[in-house]
Amino acid sequence: MITARKIPGFRRREIVWSYLFVAIPVLGFMIFGLAPLVSSFVLSFMDWDMVSPAKWNGIGNYKEMIVDEKFYKSLYNTLYLLIEIPIGMAFSLFIAILMNRKLKGVSFLRTIYYIPVISPIIAVALLWQWILNNDYGLINDWIYSLFGVQGPNWLGDPHWVKPSFILMGLWGGIGRNMVLYLAGLQAIASDYYEAATVDGANRWSLFRYITFPLLSPIHFFVIVMGIIGTFQSFSQMYIMATDGGPEYSGATIVFYIFNEAFKYFNMGYASAVAWVLGILIFIITLIQFKLSKRWVYND
Repeated sequence: MITARKIPGFRRREIVWSYLFVAIPVLGFMIFGLAPLVSSFVLSFMDWDMVSPAKWNGIGNYKEMIVDEKFYKSLYNTLYLLIEIPIGMAFSLFIAILMNRKLKGVSFLRTIYYIPVISPIIAVALLWQWILNNDYGLINDWIYSLFGVQGPNWLGDPHWVKPSFILMGLWGGIGRNMVLYLAGLQAIASDYYEAATVDGANRWSLFRYITFPLLSPIHFFVIVMGIIGTFQSFSQMYIMATDGGPEYSGATIVFYIFNEAFKYFNMGYASAVAWVLGILIFIITLIQFKLSKRWVYND
């Protein structure tokens, strides 16, 4: 057994420094990650308005959540926005295939498609608020000039608010997924295509039996991150949908948590909803990982 006395002095200094370096991120996680997590869990069983002392409420917050109509409405709105994921995947893959060709100026086009990803979300939301304006918005001007009819009230009609967010999300997220698919396309060995072409495969067969299956790890990553990102969406709803939009049709679950916590000061109830959201994301992600064993392939 090696004791501390048998360790040379310089080795002991290295061990001490290694512990110090490790301690910094560990302390950071405990202070800014673990402590708030535990505090929010305890707070979910209490009533607290950030002014008066917290009072124990048991499972009262969770009972209130079960009968809260706004909770179900915001959850439905969030699930509705998941429609964006398969549509965005299809567009991103299509553009990635086009950008994978050796064309003049293709690097410039890749940059153009990626610009929305690095743009500030607040600036993007304000831009789209103007584009979707019912009176002078760019999209309605196009609709009127092309078809001679007035476009929908995108942000004022409860039936069009969520499609507006999906349209904005597609514009902002296609570039990010395009880069992922482009990397996946470039990682596929050309031997597969050469062998299939010799056997008489056409372009559709090459895509169906080689490209699409070998991109399954990218599909999986995009789906998982897309679901998590959709459940955490907040900024654009806060900017574009005042008070949750007409008939609360623009409120997501995180928007609902924010309102309960910082508008109505129901910190205990907001913590309970946040924990339900966290558990819901965990379950959906776990299901995705379990199902991925059946359809995710590696070359």
